[in-house]
Amino acid sequence: MRTRVLYLLLFLLVTGGLFSCSSERAKEEKADETPDHKFDEYKKSWVEKLWRMNPEWASAMGYHKYDSVLVIPTVQRRAGVIRTYKTRLAEMAAMDLKALSANNQTDHRMMENFMEYAIWQDSVLRPHEWDPSAYNIGNSVAEILNGRYDKLNVRLRALSHKLDKAPLYYETAIASLKNPTVEHTQLAIVQNKGTAEIFGKAMLDSVEISGLKPEEKDVLRQRIATAKMAVNGYARYLENSLLPQLKNSKNPRSFRIGKAMFAQKFRYEIQASNSSEEIYRKALARKKMLHSQMIKLSRQLWPKYFTEAAPADSLEMVGKMISKLSEKHVPRENFVNAIRNQIPELVKFVNEKKLLTQDPSRPLVVRETPLYMRGGGAGASVSAPGPYDQKADTYYNVTPLDGYSEKEAESYLREYNNYTLQILNIHEAIPGHYTQLVYSNKAPSIIKAILGNGAMIEGWAVYAEIMMLENGYQNSPEMWLMYNKWNLRVTLNAILDYSVHVLGISEKEAMNLLRKEGFQEEIEAREKWTRAKLSQVQLSSYFTGFSEIYDLREELKKKQGKAFDLKEFHEQFLSYGSAPVKYIRELMLAE
Repeated sequence: MRTRVLYLLLFLLVTGGLFSCSSERAKEEKADETPDHKFDEYKKSWVEKLWRMNPEWASAMGYHKYDSVLVIPTVQRRAGVIRTYKTRLAEMAAMDLKALSANNQTDHRMMENFMEYAIWQDSVLRPHEWDPSAYNIGNSVAEILNGRYDKLNVRLRALSHKLDKAPLYYETAIASLKNPTVEHTQLAIVQNKGTAEIFGKAMLDSVEISGLKPEEKDVLRQRIATAKMAVNGYARYLENSLLPQLKNSKNPRSFRIGKAMFAQKFRYEIQASNSSEEIYRKALARKKMLHSQMIKLSRQLWPKYFTEAAPADSLEMVGKMISKLSEKHVPRENFVNAIRNQIPELVKFVNEKKLLTQDPSRPLVVRETPLYMRGGGAGASVSAPGPYDQKADTYYNVTPLDGYSEKEAESYLREYNNYTLQILNIHEAIPGHYTQLVYSNKAPSIIKAILGNGAMIEGWAVYAEIMMLENGYQNSPEMWLMYNKWNLRVTLNAILDYSVHVLGISEKEAMNLLRKEGFQEEIEAREKWTRAKLSQVQLSSYFTGFSEIYDLREELKKKQGKAFDLKEFHEQFLSYGSAPVKYIRELMLAE
């Protein structure tokens, strides 16, 4: 009897365990069938397909599976990409968006927007026909050559395969161009000449010290020489054949894209709550407010710096006050080092004020802007590693003043004087772009990291400037006056962007806006005019993103009252990655 009971107990334990395991498996299988789990799996395949179609972009994100591939920009290739995007859009349209989590709903919208934008660019905007600067192998080659993600031999073999296609790449580029703009042709000449410099001694030295077989080295050296010839050949074709034709054309293509395309590009690229026209009008209102503040501060400071009476014209008074303060700047030869030396001060201030948590394990390297990146009108920028290569260096690119005359250099240094140079470093480095992109790479959503919204990224950097001053950084009337001038520049970016491409203002009108109403130095204003001609909508991203972030913070402060914590707001906001602010707003308010 006792034995039968023991057997019965054993049977019950075993079968109970089996039923329990079956139950657990059933639960797991059921969990695997949830809309969120299915969508997470879909995102993995979507991203993998994205990298196969865009290997250079993948390399920049730290995903090096397709480093050896150089995409040839043929009509057939573009058509294949669009077919893929249309198929994916149909698949996603069939999904129940409301069944997904708030985080996945945002990813879904961002993925759809990306593909719709790509289709619109290929079919309507068509920059592959009129922008020769779109064709340049410099970034992808430099990413592989300078990377630290794998052994030199592995990287050089990938590079060898990529360079083998360089002649065909540039032949296809030439065949793709149809009546490009003079301005984008000139940019392509400058940047591709810079790319040719990559194929020099440093690259050949890397080949020499590598562990490649002798025959591999010979092949790679030959491909380097051929690729350099292809790059130089493209630049020569643009400079000696195409550019003269364009300049002599009776009906040259305008760099302005017009109201309809500007509005549509703004909608896709900025993804804001407001339209491009609404942002333009909002910027006009802020310009008026900033002028009022600057007049007040200038009157306060005038007796400290001048013995004569202030001019009756208020803007003239502000201009003279700014001009006086702009005399304080670093020497020309110390420009890059001055930026490098200011970074630790910013780190210390953010830590002391407990504005957000920083990650000291993620290095920031200040370097001179590589030649292949120069010529676009931006003197400073950040090149951050992607989410797959988070431990790689982030580069703060600073263009030295070597190419400027004494007059031009002095004008540039007055623009980036002792006050505004610090604001520039806040914007580009800490707690601006560098800090935000470190957070973005850690965000749980790969979609939000790779499809980063430019208005959120630039908006955060602009928001960081005023946030630092609000918390006492270099607090003085002088600093606030120069900050207002700096923020006015961001505001004028949006006004200029819209005015150039929609309203058709002339160079003279643009310079008057920037110089007289924006108090900008001549070299800064001229480079901004160049940038406005070469880009569309991007200049609007700063003001748009900043306005949305600042408004969100003030809304939450009002809603939460004494419970509002600035550090918590910053870290929660940044935790969503580089998503459009309107989506981050939805997520934060929902929480």
